[in-house]
Amino acid sequence: MRSFFLFALCAGLLVSCGQRSPQVSRAAVNYPSFADAAPHDNVGRLPAYYPVHGVDVSRYQGAIDWRQARASGISFAYMKATEGGDVADPMFHTYRAGAAAAGVRHGAYHFYYFCRSPQEQAAWFIRNVPRDPGALPPVLDMEWNHQSRTCNRRPSASDVRAEATVFLDMLERHYGKRPLVYTTPDFYWDTALGQLPRTQFWLRSVAAHPAERYPGEGWSFWQYTGTGIVPGISRPVDINAFAGSHAQWEKWIE
Repeated sequence: MRSFFLFALCAGLLVSCGQRSPQVSRAAVNYPSFADAAPHDNVGRLPAYYPVHGVDVSRYQGAIDWRQARASGISFAYMKATEGGDVADPMFHTYRAGAAAAGVRHGAYHFYYFCRSPQEQAAWFIRNVPRDPGALPPVLDMEWNHQSRTCNRRPSASDVRAEATVFLDMLERHYGKRPLVYTTPDFYWDTALGQLPRTQFWLRSVAAHPAERYPGEGWSFWQYTGTGIVPGISRPVDINAFAGSHAQWEKWIE
């Protein structure tokens, strides 16, 4: 319940306090709607109730026409910058420059690796991501990675939260913005991640509204598909909704 938007949303605009199909006035507002290569029935048209949508990308998306993506309704993009303490996404700076030129608000995320210290990983992110006052807040991506060939460590819930706090504090001191935390339902519940203080969440929930997968938790971003179809992006992509109106978005990015 740490999300900035829990109060606002409960008080009456868009999400997330148990409302499955929020009733939102659509007058004079453009609400983007995107195709999906593998849609889930339980999500259905729910993302279409939110006016601000964006993507998160990594090198696997290949070349992106950011102007076309923006024209289709993409307002923001998060790009993978780093992973662990020695992996940098080779497309990060290309995506960052392209999004900026197209007027797409952008930010960077770090994929956490459980076999490196949080201090080392934060330092690696800082080394690779410029300090940009206009960028969106950084994001810490924490999820179990069963496909890792080099790290099978599975820390306790308390260790996960302690490591996350170190990482978040270091980035906040450097960038002047508290990072968000991206996570998945299993990781969230396994680690009691909702206990993190001063944390806005970006929640993955591709088979249902976040209110069903994370009952009682507020959120700032909802990743509602991993197989979205966005003009200008040739491969399926993660698409996300922001938990508020256009006016709330403009206030949030300030």
